[in-house]
Amino acid sequence: MPEYLPPGTYFMQGNKALTEAAVTAGCRFFAGYPITPASEIAEHLATRLPQVGGVMVQMEDEIASLASVIGASWAGAKSMTATSGPGFSLMQENIGYAFMTETPCVIVDVQRAGPSTGQATKAGQGDVMQARWGTHGDFASIVLAPNSVQEMFDLTIRAFNLAEEYRTPVILLSDEITSHMREQITVPPVDQVVIRERVPPVDGEEFFGGALVPPMPSVGEGFNLAVTGSTHNESGIRFTADAKVHSTLVSRLVRKIEDAARKLMDCETYNVERCDVGFVSFGCTSRAVYEAVEMLEKQGINVGSVRLKTIWPFPEKCIHDLAEKARVVIVPEMNLKQIFYEVQRIVNGAAEVVPVNKIGGGEMVTPEELCFVAKESVEKL
Repeated sequence: MPEYLPPGTYFMQGNKALTEAAVTAGCRFFAGYPITPASEIAEHLATRLPQVGGVMVQMEDEIASLASVIGASWAGAKSMTATSGPGFSLMQENIGYAFMTETPCVIVDVQRAGPSTGQATKAGQGDVMQARWGTHGDFASIVLAPNSVQEMFDLTIRAFNLAEEYRTPVILLSDEITSHMREQITVPPVDQVVIRERVPPVDGEEFFGGALVPPMPSVGEGFNLAVTGSTHNESGIRFTADAKVHSTLVSRLVRKIEDAARKLMDCETYNVERCDVGFVSFGCTSRAVYEAVEMLEKQGINVGSVRLKTIWPFPEKCIHDLAEKARVVIVPEMNLKQIFYEVQRIVNGAAEVVPVNKIGGGEMVTPEELCFVAKESVEKL
């Protein structure tokens, strides 16, 4: 098989599309532990990475998997792991280490019904807040949410690019439905795909400060380098009792994402300027919104939608724009109101915010259910 997937149209599973995108983006190391519904990612990369000079390692657990990914990244390889909710929970300590050491890597979380083991083969969307607040301390995360096989490809490449550009772990928050569905996708020629690389250092530059996003050396390149998850100064030296050093470091880690928030935020919008009823959705649930919008428009209801492609940083402007016109904002999720509360906070009383929630059994919110809630809400206006 060629190093890169030849350009063209394919009928492909979401998890497989993600792996091909990872190879295209330059991923050459994967470490993971088998878990439904993410296992196809490891299985396919076990074949693909050796074909392109890369390495796939099955580790003993998810904690070790991310530790290996962090080590490979510091050795100069673009690196990735993939898991689902229980494994994502196990990774949280090392996710914090990756944030603190500014280690670029991609973490794929294919959500399933939880908590704990939950329903391993059923879809869910309950990891939204864990993706933002799962590890302890202050940090700012980048979380992308695909809703199609095409976006499993496109957003995986974006995830690698953002990881390298901002020197940070990036989370690709998929779900069982999006990862397991099969759809037609278009793969562009590799020379038309924008691929970003980390900034190499020069002598005299600091590796953990100075610049908002400092350059990153690789182990073995001759630099005098200390990498620690403890509070450290701009040279990487531990300062665990100095308030100023800690404040300077952690504030910069948060600021480098917050300052880029407008660039990072991405959402798909429809008719937000003229709607009476609006939807806010993400991932697999947004597929039902597409059909519900068509059905409601045929019934004469003026409807719009915002679909979150970036969940964190949260696309607040998109929600503000929707709430300026819509009198009702409906938030469907396969969880118990994790995005709803963010939308409610941003809308701040400008419109009624209505939750539509399903958990368990992998049952999706249907277009018919969304139409019922929308019409019922319109009648109350």
